[in-house]
Amino acid sequence: MTTPLLTPTTADEAAALGWTKRRLQLGLADGSVRRVLRGVYVDSAVPDTIDLRATAAALLLPARMVVVDRSASWLMGVDHWDPTDLDVPPLLDVTATSGTRTRLDGVRGGQRRLEPEDVMVLASGVPVTTPLRTAADLACQRGRLGAAAVLDQFARAYGITESDLRRLLLRLAGRRGVTQLRELASDLCPEAESPGESWVRRLVLDHRMPRPIPQFVVVLDGQTYRLDLAYPHLRIAVEYDGEDWHDSPEQRAADEVRRAALRRAGWEVIVVRKSDLSGPSLDAWVRRLRCFIQDRRRSPAPTYARGVDAGVHLRRRGGRL
Repeated sequence: MTTPLLTPTTADEAAALGWTKRRLQLGLADGSVRRVLRGVYVDSAVPDTIDLRATAAALLLPARMVVVDRSASWLMGVDHWDPTDLDVPPLLDVTATSGTRTRLDGVRGGQRRLEPEDVMVLASGVPVTTPLRTAADLACQRGRLGAAAVLDQFARAYGITESDLRRLLLRLAGRRGVTQLRELASDLCPEAESPGESWVRRLVLDHRMPRPIPQFVVVLDGQTYRLDLAYPHLRIAVEYDGEDWHDSPEQRAADEVRRAALRRAGWEVIVVRKSDLSGPSLDAWVRRLRCFIQDRRRSPAPTYARGVDAGVHLRRRGGRL
């Protein structure tokens, strides 16, 4: 007889509750148990929450260690792992504030200089880098598109501002990756609702096109639509279709109805998918967007007003309009 794992539990603790190694493997296979972190398990019926993640982290975290980078972001509800990273439970990113780095199984250890203002303690007792420091560290490490998405999501979730990042940059001067952070700090977009929207917006700006308006609202025939990115005065929209949300038949059908309504109203709609973020596909939609902007920016031929009174005067005198 086994006791349900209602809280995160290590394999040793689970064994004391009747969960042999074989039983845990079967539970993982049939979906009744899931891994929270490598070596930590919980009943699949238990909701995934920040507190649950923090509790799991506390079971692995050695003394003098601080959770950093993607693990800290994850604990604060801002996930930036790629889908393939989650096929196997990710290692816990930690840094030693003193002594040597940890070699604990399931943990990726490192060393980093942190000031007291860079660290906070979650309700579970787990020390993590603050949202500001976590966002800055990730933006220094990740590629340009990933860094932009990290900063946007932390700006949205925690109100991080350019001023906050500028103050921190004074201490991070000379660190690897800080040039990228400095470049992106001035262009936060807390309105972005997904990393994909941030990726597309960053690519638009990096290709030196005008700054689009995020999450623009359009009302057509009594229906309200929100556009990921838009140039309202030009009636051009750019939207990102993520694999998870937009791949269902229902959502695809709803997208087509919405975009058909926009096109009938004179909008040009460009749809970008993950496969369009590099290579020839990227070049193709960027070229289309640039052409749409140039075509719709062209001023019409000048026209000159004709005064009604002057016309009447000409007629009366036998003149011609």
